Amino acid sequence: MIKAISLLLALAGFVTAAQAQDVAAGQQKAAMCIGCHGIPGYQATFPQVHKVPMIAGQGAGYITAALTAYASGERKHPTMRGIAASLSEKDMADLAAFYEQQGKGQKAAPADTAVAAPAPVAELLNKGACASCHGANFNKPVAPNYPKLAGQHGDYLLVALKSYQTGHNALGARGNAIMAGQVKQFSAAELKQLANYLASLPGELQTVPQSRFR
Repeated sequence: MIKAISLLLALAGFVTAAQAQDVAAGQQKAAMCIGCHGIPGYQATFPQVHKVPMIAGQGAGYITAALTAYASGERKHPTMRGIAASLSEKDMADLAAFYEQQGKGQKAAPADTAVAAPAPVAELLNKGACASCHGANFNKPVAPNYPKLAGQHGDYLLVALKSYQTGHNALGARGNAIMAGQVKQFSAAELKQLANYLASLPGELQTVPQSRFR
């Protein structure tokens, strides 16, 4: 019994060390990311001007899925595709591990249920069944490859939502069939209402300032 416990503790230590190694490797590989994602309030200009999304605190599974989608061309963003296409699966996993843990503990854990939305927005959320994938507080997605949305920049969320409405082959489009089916129900004004509400919620996402010279 004692030997079994010792073995389990040793294995637990090995797993922790392996995770730490991935995070450390990701930090070293993040130099190409910090020029945009390490500057609070930094703005992109494609497909329109918007703040670059906060990825510190985002789930590793989602970051990996997003990078994979950029690399494959499912997401048609020229800059991100060029970066993602240069990464191996290990690189993506390391970067995802790094950004998931970056800044952890700097924000209070959000409540399990989101602040009630105004009636018109609540109707839109129900119509899109948003909480069924992204969680009741929009911080705890039901699957690892779904993103946390609460507190994300509203202008970025709007651009992301509109990108699913764009034709699959258009520049700036995203090809996820589930999201495409959901957002096509909404007008641009309704998508903006959804984006602004989600941005107003307390969340775990943040931009951790980083220097290019480390």
